[in-house]
Amino acid sequence: MNIYLEEVTINEEHILLNLFEYYDYEFSPYLNFEVNQDGLFRKAPVHKYLSDEKYNAYFIKSEETLLGFVIVTMTNNELNKSAFEMEQFFVLKKYSGKGVGKQAAMIIFDRHRGDWKVTQVERNYPAQAFWRSVIKTYTSNSYSETYDEKRRSIQEFNNA
Repeated sequence: MNIYLEEVTINEEHILLNLFEYYDYEFSPYLNFEVNQDGLFRKAPVHKYLSDEKYNAYFIKSEETLLGFVIVTMTNNELNKSAFEMEQFFVLKKYSGKGVGKQAAMIIFDRHRGDWKVTQVERNYPAQAFWRSVIKTYTSNSYSETYDEKRRSIQEFNNA
């Protein structure tokens, strides 16, 4: 499947918000999310992702089919050079295991050059395995992995 990333516009905020319902559903076992009285998960801060210049939000697409989304946080490292963090990354379950996530990750890494940090929540072993595999391939095994005080797995690398 040939995929591409398309920047999310402020006029598409409602689409990103809708996708966050599926994202939160997928994450509910790891982050103990519950639905509210209306049967919805939390109201994700999508307006912040689209209005704050430190974020870049993208839809993952194939032809015109919506497959997921990526949100990248941009900062500066201690040397005042570009640094990026994978803020949110989601592929609809229907496309899981078909290489969509890997292609999207490679595209986003190529698009943003500098220091990278990718974090997965504790016990999300499928995400940890996915990111280790993708980053190992992307960097030719030139990355570091640590765990923080919350036992989150963190991979870091530089692709400048």
